Amino acid sequence: MTDSDNKEDELAGTEQPFVQHLIELRDRLLRAIYGIGAILAVLLFYPGPSRLYDLLAMPLVKALPEGSRMIAVGVVSPFLVPIKVSVMAAIALSLPWILYQIWAFVAPGLYKHERKLVLPLVAASTLLFYLGASFCYFFVFGQAFPAIQKMAPISVAVSPDIEAYLDFVITMFIAFGVAFEVPIAVVILARMGVVTIAQLKSFRTYFVVGAAAVAGLVTPPDPVSMIALLIPMVLLYELGIQAARLFIRHTAAPDDPS
Repeated sequence: MTDSDNKEDELAGTEQPFVQHLIELRDRLLRAIYGIGAILAVLLFYPGPSRLYDLLAMPLVKALPEGSRMIAVGVVSPFLVPIKVSVMAAIALSLPWILYQIWAFVAPGLYKHERKLVLPLVAASTLLFYLGASFCYFFVFGQAFPAIQKMAPISVAVSPDIEAYLDFVITMFIAFGVAFEVPIAVVILARMGVVTIAQLKSFRTYFVVGAAAVAGLVTPPDPVSMIALLIPMVLLYELGIQAARLFIRHTAAPDDPS
C-alpha cells in the first residue's frame, strides 16, 4: 500500500445533501445578481447611461469627419442603447465578483492540488479578457476607425447608427477578449495531457497561420487591425508554452509523477 493510500481523503466528511448544494447554488447566483445590480445602480447615477455611451463611442466620434455625428434609426434607440451599455458595463465590472461566487461554490469539492490549478486560471483568464478588451478600445479602434473613414467615398455621408455601433463594439470586445485567452487554452490542453510542450512548440507555424485567418475574419477590413490582433495572439501563444511548463510542475497531484 502506498503512502497516498494511507492518507486520509482531503474531502472526507465534506459531502452535503443534494438539496443543500441547490440552496448554496441559489445563494451564490443571488449574490452575483446583487453585485451586478449594485454596480448598475451606481452607473445609472454616475456617470449615467448617456455618458457611458459617449465614452464607448469616443474612438469613432473622433474619427468622423468634422460636423458628422452618429444617428439613431430606431424610435427608442436613444433610450434603450445607453441602458444596454450600462447593463453590459455593470456585468463586465462585476466579473471578478461573479467568478468569485463560482469559485466559492466549487472550491469545497476540489482537492488542494486542484485548487492550485483552478484559482490561478480563473484569475488569469479574467485579467487577460480585460486586457484584450482594453487593447481593442484604446489601440485598435484608434487605428482602425480613421483608416476606415479614409476609405469612404467623398459622395458618402458617414453617420453610423448607434445600435449598429454597439453591436460592432461588443463583437470586437469579445473577439479580442477571447483571443487574449490563448495562454489559458494552451495551459489547460498541456495540463490535461492533450498535447505536450514539445508538440506545442512544433505547432507554432500552424498556429500563426490559423491566428492570421482568425484575425482576418473578426477584425475590420484594414491591415492595422489584423496585425494588431495577430501579433498579441502569437506572443501570447509563446507565453502559454512557458506558463504550461511551470503549471505542470507546480500543480501536479501528490502521486502524479509529472
